[in-house]
Amino acid sequence: MRTNPGKNYGSDVLAGEWRRPRRGSVPEIPAEQGLVVETADERFCGAIVGWDKNTVTVEDRHGRQRVFDLAPAAFLMDGRPVTVVHPAPEATGPARSASGSLAVPSARARVARESRIYVEGVHDAELVERVWGHDLRVEGVVVEYLEGIDHLPAVIDEFAPSPQRRLGVLVDHLVPGSKESAIAEQTRSEHVLVTGHPFVDVWQAVKPSSLGISAWPEVPRGVPWKEGVLNALGWDTDPPTAWRRILASVRSFADVEPELLGRVEELIDFVTDLPAEGEQ
Repeated sequence: MRTNPGKNYGSDVLAGEWRRPRRGSVPEIPAEQGLVVETADERFCGAIVGWDKNTVTVEDRHGRQRVFDLAPAAFLMDGRPVTVVHPAPEATGPARSASGSLAVPSARARVARESRIYVEGVHDAELVERVWGHDLRVEGVVVEYLEGIDHLPAVIDEFAPSPQRRLGVLVDHLVPGSKESAIAEQTRSEHVLVTGHPFVDVWQAVKPSSLGISAWPEVPRGVPWKEGVLNALGWDTDPPTAWRRILASVRSFADVEPELLGRVEELIDFVTDLPAEGEQ
C-alpha cells in the first residue's frame, strides 16, 4: 500500500505554478484503460493501466509503472494540461454494447460456431473487439488473423466453407483496381463473403474528431504510412504506443467511420444468419 507518494515517486507533478492554466480552463478527461498521458512536468509518459479513489497508475513503453495523484492539471495530452477524473457512472436504462446493440450482461459466451470471421491484422482484430466484442461473444463468432490478403486462397481451401460453415473476411484498403480487390473477386463464393474498408490502414477507420485532430495526414509515397502519420501529427512515440492511444479514443460505434461499421455488421450477419439444416 502506498503511504508516502512523494518518497516513492519523486516530486509533485504539479510543482511549478507557472504551468497551471487559469482555474476552470483545464478540461476533465475520464480515466480509461490505454489512454496515453504525460505528467505535467514532462518526466513520465505512458498509458493508464488502472486507478483507485485518489490515484491513477501509468505504464510507459518499457513496462515501468508509476502511481500519480488524481490532481487538477496533473497531466498533459497533446501538450495541453488536463485533469484526469474517474469515469462517469453508466447511465440507467437498457444497457447497450459498444456497437449500439442491446447488451446481454448475464449472457455466457456462446459455444463457438463453425463459421469464422478473418481480419488482416492485430489492430483490425483489436478494433473489432473494442466495438463488437460483446456481440461476437453472444453470437459465438470467433475472429482470427489472416496475416495478409495473399494467404486468403489457402485459408479458404483449408477452411472448406459450406452452408453451415461460412467464412467472412475483412480486408484493408479494398478499392477498385487494387491487388486486394482482385483477390477478393477471385475468392468470393456463396459461402464466402469478402468485404473491406477503403482506408490504407485501419487506424484511419477511427474518426479524427475522436482523437482531437482535424483529419488523418496525407503520407507521401515511399514513406512508411504509420511513421509518416506520427511525424505529421508530431506524436513523439512508436506505432504500438500510438495505437494504444488511438484505440483508447474508441468508446463506441460513434467513434468509427461508417465505411468500417457497415462492413463488420455485414460480416456478422453473414456468418450468423445461416439457412436451416437441409436448405442451401
